[in-house]
Amino acid sequence: MEPHQKKWLWISFGFSLAVLVIVLYFTVDAATFRYLRELNVFFLVLALSVHLAALCMWAFRIQFMCRSLGYRVGFFHSFNLVCANMLLASITPSNAGGEPVRIHELYKVGVTLGDATAVVIMERILDLLVLGIGAAFCFLFLGSEWQQLGSVYSSLMYVFWVVITAIVIFFIYSVRNPDFLKRFIHRVSGIFTRKWESRKLEKFTSTVDREVDNFHQGLGDFASHGKLGLVSGTVFTILFWLLEFAVVSFLLLGLSQPPIFVESIIAQLIIGLIMFIPLTPGASGIAEISFTSLYGLFVNSSILGILVVLWRALLFYFNILLGIIASLVIVNREARS
Repeated sequence: MEPHQKKWLWISFGFSLAVLVIVLYFTVDAATFRYLRELNVFFLVLALSVHLAALCMWAFRIQFMCRSLGYRVGFFHSFNLVCANMLLASITPSNAGGEPVRIHELYKVGVTLGDATAVVIMERILDLLVLGIGAAFCFLFLGSEWQQLGSVYSSLMYVFWVVITAIVIFFIYSVRNPDFLKRFIHRVSGIFTRKWESRKLEKFTSTVDREVDNFHQGLGDFASHGKLGLVSGTVFTILFWLLEFAVVSFLLLGLSQPPIFVESIIAQLIIGLIMFIPLTPGASGIAEISFTSLYGLFVNSSILGILVVLWRALLFYFNILLGIIASLVIVNREARS
């Protein structure tokens, strides 16, 4: 890992641990220790297994979307790149920074750069669509549970829907008009490249144009003969998020509390969307605060702090451990080649 990446990893840890300590300080009481003595390890292992199953759904999504474009990507390679992606995601703003790793690893097994980029961007679009549509469904059909969250989170969801709609419209328009996407990228990148030499800038511009054309061709492949990949990708995206949302309920069972599957889906839809906002590395701190404020409406305060710690241990710290192992596998592979 590069020195600057280590720095951001420690910053990410720092944000997360600081918020966890504060949450524990305000929530731990005498009853907390009683719940800890009754901790059921079986449900903790089950929660971990559910999380691993969710990661498998992510790997299957990549595998099947690539297959629809004519590429054979092995499940182990897909699962390893998903894990390696999570390490980078933990040290970049928001929780969505591992895309370059996924693109690189797909490219290493023969997927063209344009198709790899198309697959990875389509993954992110599917995530946003599933979360956005899921939130809309809960808002329309689970009104009583939704109202428990209060007007602040309801207003926040309206903002998210507007943003998601704008992203989808921009995505569709850029797919139909690649020249528009080229101009947009040139203008944005111009903020950072205005002092570059003309030769270097010309080379960068030609590279952008070439990769946009490759990306456009990859999306065209999805639209023509990769429709099955979009369907399977959507199914695996739904399964991924449902499994991730179920983790908290199994943790509650481990703490001798009743599961809250419906309320948990609503709360984690909001948390999932909040974690897309690029505020802190890996959304650390933001995730813990969002979780505490939302689950505080449904969960006994005596176990709220412990629940936050267990949740982040599984979905953040464990992910980093998997990411380190997966990165070592990649480094070892590169050293042998």
